[in-house]
Amino acid sequence: MDSISRLLRMARLGARVDRRCLLGGATRMDVAAPAEREAPFHVLLEGECTFQVGKTVLDLRAGDIVIVPGGRPHRVTTPGRGRKRGIESAPGEVLIGTRSAGDAGPPVIDLFCGHYTFDTGAGRLLFRSLPDPVHVSFGQSAESDEVLRMLSALMRREAEREGEGTAAILASLSTVLLAMVLRTSRGEATKATLWTAAADERIAEAVEAMLHEPGESWTIERLSRAARMSRATFLRHFTRHTGTTVGAFLARARLMAAADLLASTDATVGTVAARVGYQSESAFSRAFKAELGVTPARFRRANIGGPGS
Repeated sequence: MDSISRLLRMARLGARVDRRCLLGGATRMDVAAPAEREAPFHVLLEGECTFQVGKTVLDLRAGDIVIVPGGRPHRVTTPGRGRKRGIESAPGEVLIGTRSAGDAGPPVIDLFCGHYTFDTGAGRLLFRSLPDPVHVSFGQSAESDEVLRMLSALMRREAEREGEGTAAILASLSTVLLAMVLRTSRGEATKATLWTAAADERIAEAVEAMLHEPGESWTIERLSRAARMSRATFLRHFTRHTGTTVGAFLARARLMAAADLLASTDATVGTVAARVGYQSESAFSRAFKAELGVTPARFRRANIGGPGS
């Protein structure tokens, strides 16, 4: 199994499209913080708008996708003069169709809004490791343009149809979008590094190796030799393409694998610690609690038998 597929499986990922927003000009839509372990996402199908989360302001164009891994409240604003108008929402069977207030004129953007859910272990670690927000444009190549058009057409058709299976279809398409985001290398529209898509093939191979075999003795010397780089060059390139250090990345990979094993197998805590590369159960327990806030044993009691196990 490839690394991105493995990451999404370990995260116990869920996805849902909550609403389709057809907003007129000079409209402001404030989105509240979601529930715990939810990451909002937005797909702009048509038009242009401004997206703000915290102090970060992004200019979105058709084909852009934004994910808010930290689940922070955010705002979508459409262009237009005058006082910004509010919106009205009406519940639907599967979606909530959101349109601008009556005096805002015809829609100037077509926006899908949804959220991803993830577990308290590997999923939390994965989303915490991503830039916040993640902003990717699929308008950078003919191939990605074609994929986006196909996904957009399917999502629109299902949103308008709201028939049997619509929720499942939209959830699956949203998962496809996330997989595409995670494998998209840093580009003009991506303001921060996505470690899941290191542009340097040698660094990508090192990332894949550590994710695939987290229990191996991955020294910097071993990784740099495999990458055919000097130690200093490897460290510099790794940080540049992943946004983190080798040590921090390896620790994250080991804890994600450990959380998955604790939730999906009956292996003892000591066995799990050894399988993911820790020399002692106590060192593993300290690292696990420091990162996830609970001991491995308590995490297992809360998660064993959950989705994906």
